Amino acid sequence: MTEQQPPRRVQLRFIALITSLAAIWLVMLLGGTGTLDRTIYEALYAGDRPALAAIAHVLTALGEPTVLIAATVLCSLGLWYAGRGRLGLTLLAIAMLGRGASEVQKYWIGRDRPDLEAHLVVVKTRSFPSGHANSSMIFYLMVALALTSGTRWQRPAAVAAILVSLMIGTSRVMLGVHWPSDVIGGWAFGLLWVMLTLRPAERLLRVPRR
Repeated sequence: MTEQQPPRRVQLRFIALITSLAAIWLVMLLGGTGTLDRTIYEALYAGDRPALAAIAHVLTALGEPTVLIAATVLCSLGLWYAGRGRLGLTLLAIAMLGRGASEVQKYWIGRDRPDLEAHLVVVKTRSFPSGHANSSMIFYLMVALALTSGTRWQRPAAVAAILVSLMIGTSRVMLGVHWPSDVIGGWAFGLLWVMLTLRPAERLLRVPRR
């Protein structure tokens, strides 16, 4: 009985985290665009701070769809070349399906972009959830976890990946194109997606190496 407890505790923590992330996404959806959202938005907006706006442009470029899609394809090709083609295809599928799920949410929910300040970049889609926050969380965290699996570098790599995504998401508010709740919702969904897809995929791919 005691041998079964540690895995069960891990499972319970996993379920609790999944539930918490789903709850955060829902709260951001239902409670967004209100007074708190507007206050944080105005505090972070960098339209009148050129130096911060320049930094935000650099950060947001790291989460651009073209950059992340190209990076995902290159990463998958690199894994295929290294003899880990199944892992490469899996990461490609997780990233692309996760981005697709984000786009479906945008059109289904239909939240308008904030119009309190001038947008510092051109945007054409709906607001919730932030595609940059969602896709960067999926890509950077997925790659960090997959490539360092079973090593002592996995946790530091995961923390670094999450920090990169946090900066990318924040840059979207600084540029005036997202509500803070859009970004938090994107982070929550991206992390949820990785947790729900990468673990089962790793188990399926866990085959003896030659």
